[in-house]
Amino acid sequence: MNMEKDRDPRLVVISGPSGVGKTTVLRRLYELCTLPLVASVSATTRPPRPGEIDGVDYYFLGPGDFQRRREDGEFVECVDVFGRGYWYGTLKNEVNRGLAEGNSVVLEIDVQGASRVMELYDSAITIFVLPGSDEELERRLRGRATESEEAVLRRLQQAKEELQLADRYRHQVVNDDVDRAAREICDILNQEVEENRHAR
Repeated sequence: MNMEKDRDPRLVVISGPSGVGKTTVLRRLYELCTLPLVASVSATTRPPRPGEIDGVDYYFLGPGDFQRRREDGEFVECVDVFGRGYWYGTLKNEVNRGLAEGNSVVLEIDVQGASRVMELYDSAITIFVLPGSDEELERRLRGRATESEEAVLRRLQQAKEELQLADRYRHQVVNDDVDRAAREICDILNQEVEENRHAR
């Protein structure tokens, strides 16, 4: 992402309810933040959506392959996010490669996966992205027009439950404006890195 190398690579966990705009904020973050950041590509058993590319958006794995990797301990975390039989997970080799190259590795994962990562990496920088309002979150979810009403309602219920866990994260950022939210996250990362240097 950036050629400048940071001597303190960190694991960065970004969570937030579906529809809050995490992916859009992170795209902007990678454009404007001078820290060397790399996105960890998650694996999933769900089929690709239109326009998604294997190895870029996700590693799209068959259920059998995903299960084998789970049994072999290849995941930092993996969960069946919405109880629909589709698994998502973070591969250890994705995280380790990024950190070994001197980059801070950004995980965009759900709250269940984040809890597991927090147990394994107590130095992880954890950030929860909040919607500007409940109404805005529902508008975004319905605006996707890719799911049934039942699926939308299920995601809204899931969002309510996830929002109650925001205080488990070290930082919360409201996405009421993409540029502002991305800059706030960048400021948080710079502050965390600086504090870590002074603490040594």
